Amino acid sequence: MFDYRLKVFHTVASRSSFTKASEALNISQPAVTKHIKEIENQLNTKLFDRKGTSIQLTQSGKILFDYAEKIRNIYRDLEFEIHQINQQRKGRLIIGASTTIAQYILPEILAKFKVYYPDIKVELIAHNTEIISELLKEGKIDLGIIEGESQSSFFDYKKFKRDEIVLVGKAGHPLVHKTLTLKDLYTIDLIFREPGSGSLEFIQNRLKEKGIIIDKLHIVMQLGSSESIKNYLLHSESMAFLSISTVLNELKNNLLSIIDIKNFSIERHFHFILPKGEQSELISLFLQFMGKD
Repeated sequence: MFDYRLKVFHTVASRSSFTKASEALNISQPAVTKHIKEIENQLNTKLFDRKGTSIQLTQSGKILFDYAEKIRNIYRDLEFEIHQINQQRKGRLIIGASTTIAQYILPEILAKFKVYYPDIKVELIAHNTEIISELLKEGKIDLGIIEGESQSSFFDYKKFKRDEIVLVGKAGHPLVHKTLTLKDLYTIDLIFREPGSGSLEFIQNRLKEKGIIIDKLHIVMQLGSSESIKNYLLHSESMAFLSISTVLNELKNNLLSIIDIKNFSIERHFHFILPKGEQSELISLFLQFMGKD
């Protein structure tokens, strides 16, 4: 039921590629381009910027993507409610998730899943990306959802959700209302996640790409969760790179603030991590529920 042109746009945006979208939708690339042009003409705006062989969403594109996600989810919920009438599913599903995802994103989703499937027992195990990968390899979890970008030939990967990582400090921090440069990071006390964290890997890779030498940063401490980092920041002049998903309440309540860095941002995707080959019925059902089948 998802409007086909929106589906085409959503697929292009999710895969950051017209070619990959045409393959996923089994239509020609000119057809993909035609659908995108029709939406741009209807909305009188540009949805993608092309930089060499890569594409990025414009500000208008980001807004449309957010609404396309909402519309897609509404249709998904409608179809599930209709299709699941008089159907019963039973079993046990063990999900492993990186700590940020397990604490801030999955609880609401799993509560909704439980409403649809009360007889499916779900167990959620939270660890950093490295450990989740090991648990999946050992068959101790059915699927994982991770923050890291390292990929192994042992698994299949599917995009789950967009995320942004921001630099934050306590609300009264003297640098809150200033725009920093990347070189300013060398002068700041920083808190990072623990080794093995997918967020740590991703942040360090993005900084390295911009010429930042990680060993020269003043990393005063490494802590094992976003919660511990946030609480540390509230009582210090340190700053930390954290997922926007983890600090929404603190921003709303004016406890933490985002510090801008000139010409620098960190955007990423969370990923499902799956065993190679055909998936079990319960894994397929969960992915279908998440709209990622």
